[in-house]
Amino acid sequence: MRIYLVVIDDSPESRIALRFAARRAVKTGGGVEILTILPPQEFIAFGGVQATIEDEARQQAEALVASAAGAILDESGLRPAITVREGDGPKVIRELIAANPEIAALVLGAAASGAPGTLVSHFSGTDAGALPVPIMIVPGSLTLEAIDRLS
Repeated sequence: MRIYLVVIDDSPESRIALRFAARRAVKTGGGVEILTILPPQEFIAFGGVQATIEDEARQQAEALVASAAGAILDESGLRPAITVREGDGPKVIRELIAANPEIAALVLGAAASGAPGTLVSHFSGTDAGALPVPIMIVPGSLTLEAIDRLS
């Protein structure tokens, strides 16, 4: 099965990328995997405090992807896979793609204005030709109607 890997955060452009990927998956008989990446936490000398901070960050990330998955299920009937990982974004993405040969494309959302995010900058620059799958960068300025027409 062709799987579209979508990286989600709390930005509006990531929701647009997710909608695009879900619509493509439905039309091509594929699936969607939603990935959220937890940045590595700074070390705090008190272990209990560190554990609490990490647990809260994970809970927030899981709530974010659960909400995104629910939106896809409601709109398209597609049940996405959910992955929450901690670490360096590009490294986590490369590892996930290497581990799953069904991933057919990486789908990222680009901000409607301002500088592109770190993942868009990385994968359209330094790692542009290094991945074994295509990279789809979905403009954050697209309307829902435009996404529906283009996907």
